[in-house]
Amino acid sequence: MATCNHLNQIKPVHPNTKGCEECLKIGQSWVHLRMCMECGHVGCCDSSIGKHATKHFHATKHPIIRSIEPGESWYWCYVDELMFELD
Repeated sequence: MATCNHLNQIKPVHPNTKGCEECLKIGQSWVHLRMCMECGHVGCCDSSIGKHATKHFHATKHPIIRSIEPGESWYWCYVDELMFELD
């Protein structure tokens, strides 16, 4: 089974905003929210128009996000292209 090689970059972060940071600035809507596990940036998912979570990864190289949708507890590593859950 594949494992993420970037778990050491997860920090005890809290969401910087209650919605996608970039969408809130430009008045755009989003589908789902993702939080960067290195800095707390909140971005929208790739199903959203802005795809701001992925754009944040490309700009910062922060590898791991997690869903901050109610009832979801998964993480995604952009570098390893791996979805996982932590106990």
